[in-house]
Amino acid sequence: MRSGEDLAPSVLWRALPCASVVADAGARLRTAIAASEPLVLTDLARDWPALTEWAPERLAARFGDRTVRVYDASFGTPGKDYMGSIDTMRFDAFLAATLGEARDLRMFLYNLARQIPELRDDVRLPEIGLRFSHRFLFSFFGCRGSTTPLHFDIDMGCVVHTVISGRRRVRLFAPEDSARLYRHPFTVRSYVPLDDPDPARYPAFARARGYEVVLEPGESLFMPPGWWHEFHYLEGGMGVSLRAPSLRLADRLAGAGNLLLATPLDRFANAVAPKRWFEWKRRRADARAAACLRAGGRS
Repeated sequence: MRSGEDLAPSVLWRALPCASVVADAGARLRTAIAASEPLVLTDLARDWPALTEWAPERLAARFGDRTVRVYDASFGTPGKDYMGSIDTMRFDAFLAATLGEARDLRMFLYNLARQIPELRDDVRLPEIGLRFSHRFLFSFFGCRGSTTPLHFDIDMGCVVHTVISGRRRVRLFAPEDSARLYRHPFTVRSYVPLDDPDPARYPAFARARGYEVVLEPGESLFMPPGWWHEFHYLEGGMGVSLRAPSLRLADRLAGAGNLLLATPLDRFANAVAPKRWFEWKRRRADARAAACLRAGGRS
């Protein structure tokens, strides 16, 4: 794990704290969960068979004939493909692409427990005070150079993401930065380009507090509810996320609202008038960011 301070000298990215669950029996992680603070874990997955058994070549040989949906950066573009996949592929062809190509091609939220139940027991659920379940074992795959854009998780749950193979850069922002990130209403998305944010177009972004880290295979990241994150694959590879309901009722209610009200409305409005709807959301995001700037605060 390397801190963000070494990665992007043109931007002040802050480092994330890290901890060993072996060294303190998970005490530091429990503190982070209670405080809703992200934390890098160096050895939470140390005894997972997945770290040795899930080599891409082995997965392709065993399950290559499965058909999977794949995605790229157009996921957030208004129109008929909004929030949809771009294609389907054989699993072995996709895995070959993740190893040999540098392109924007990803799989996400692939539920291993449902799609490939033979792999379920290769991940061991940690006892850290959260209600994890093997029923919600989601995997993520990406080619070198692909990016999962800045967003927060719609269900407002607690997530522990573990890298199985391939290094990736993760950037995070606290929920309090939503207006500074120009969050589009009725969505969990930000469209600020983090690698080259235009200060004239996104003046409020300068007051956001970002964190950056490179996760190595075997390392895990605890992400509290509502935390914004962008994943960029420095190498082709995969990871797996454990999900648990938030310990806070307010988070669970917000997640239900996102799932049952906001997202269906967003999809419906996009289907009816995609460009007009997108422009309205952008204007509202700009207005909220301008109000945040006028109110002052973090610099």
